[in-house]
Amino acid sequence: MNQPLNSTTTFGNSVSSAARNKVLRNTYWLLAISLLPTVAGAWIGVATGITAALSGMMGLVVFLGGAFGFIYAINKTKNSAAGVPVLLGFTFFMGLMISRLIAMVLGFSNGADLVMMAFGGTAAVFFAMASMATVVKRDLSGLNQWLTIGVILLVVGMLINMFVASSTGMVVLSMLAVAIFSAFLLVDIKRVIDGGETNYITATLSIYLSLINIFQNLLMLLGIFGGNDD
Repeated sequence: MNQPLNSTTTFGNSVSSAARNKVLRNTYWLLAISLLPTVAGAWIGVATGITAALSGMMGLVVFLGGAFGFIYAINKTKNSAAGVPVLLGFTFFMGLMISRLIAMVLGFSNGADLVMMAFGGTAAVFFAMASMATVVKRDLSGLNQWLTIGVILLVVGMLINMFVASSTGMVVLSMLAVAIFSAFLLVDIKRVIDGGETNYITATLSIYLSLINIFQNLLMLLGIFGGNDD
């Protein structure tokens, strides 16, 4: 009686491990593909200046409306053939949204170098968190609650800073954002590795959101400290 039961259990564990690896592999592939519409959206935004007028509260409303609309649609279509196109549409939208910041940084004489440094820094954070996720043994899901609270406080701080317009406040908030979303990145990748996330579309969405926030805030910090007007 025990021998077939043990064989079934071992087989189940083997299938579970294979399924986790498949989700992780598909997540990384889709994440890589999602960078293409992001770059396309950013390029169109910079070339056309379509988002130049979206500043202050108007820009925030457009961003939040579009982002939450796409995220809702992604969650609705994550188990259908439409899930991937909707996700790629969202990454194109995010490229458009960050194009205004990219255009501002490109206004510096060393702007292109700063953009590449921000991209390289984001890639370095990703590989560091992905590597760490493979060696950390403890369950990190308990961090989600604290990180979510951190994001809420971060958003409140950014809203306040919109009216205060403090460069010091912007630096502090950007540094905190990099730290918080780096931690989110670790937690999200670890969840996929552990089998807590079984849908590669929503897994890609979570990791992508962390990466785009890390890139944006790194670029902001580099623009503040490394921008050259000459």
